[in-house]
Amino acid sequence: MSALPAILDIEASGFGRGSYPIEIGFVDPDGALFCTLIQPEPDWVHWDASAEQLHGIQRELLLQHGKPAAWVAQEVNKRLAGQTVYCDAWGHDYAWLSRLYDAAERSPSFKLEDLRCLLTDDEAARWHATNDAVRERQALRRHRASSDAKVLQLTLAELRRRVTA
Repeated sequence: MSALPAILDIEASGFGRGSYPIEIGFVDPDGALFCTLIQPEPDWVHWDASAEQLHGIQRELLLQHGKPAAWVAQEVNKRLAGQTVYCDAWGHDYAWLSRLYDAAERSPSFKLEDLRCLLTDDEAARWHATNDAVRERQALRRHRASSDAKVLQLTLAELRRRVTA
């Protein structure tokens, strides 16, 4: 799997204005996972019940077990330093990552790019069906950041194997 890139995913309090990151997870090029809940900042108050239904993370859980933004940013920087990291929802993930790093008063030590830029037209056309098949094979019950990142990386690997086969 060393030819595969690091993939990052962020779960958030909602999808609109005022939403913020509540969990960040990634899979590195070797397949190792990292995931942590993020403690909301005092001014992070937006909460969307439909987003909670999707990821299953309650705000109370974040308040009890979430890590401070500064710790999360430092840990993610340490683990992803110098890499180009990919995500499947760049517009959302970039905004949430920026909110996290602004709260931590830091800058990312890595570059975040859209996963789509890695795909050929043929791979992009097969992405959703392949992603659904990988998710089903993995039998994931949760929609969480690190497991979602792993599914994205496995989907990319499967698409690339088909091309070389």
